Amino acid sequence: MSLHDPNCLFCKIIAGQIPSKKVYEDEELFVFHDIHPWAPVHFLMVPKQHIPSMAQLQPEHAGLLGRMMVLAPQLAAQEGCRPYPQGGFRVIANTGDDGGQEVHHLHLHVIGGPRPWLKG
Repeated sequence: MSLHDPNCLFCKIIAGQIPSKKVYEDEELFVFHDIHPWAPVHFLMVPKQHIPSMAQLQPEHAGLLGRMMVLAPQLAAQEGCRPYPQGGFRVIANTGDDGGQEVHHLHLHVIGGPRPWLKG
């Protein structure tokens, strides 16, 4: 897998070629608000390395995914999700066409805030 795909929408966002509303960034991750949010809080967690989907993950990606999962609740709280158990959020990884994946660069949707949501 390449580090960057010049034709990938998310690679272009990470590179700053397409504007986004950034939530967080470090050496491995770029996190930004979804342009079409489903809920009051809806952001995408994207590895900077171009990994097409969950289906391409290898054992060496375990640390990266672990970091994403640990960071998700911190960023959800920062962005306005109420605390567990009354509050909370969803973490969704669409994989492949049958899984509803629209951009073929691995990303986690973090979705939360007061319900009901448009697409619950």
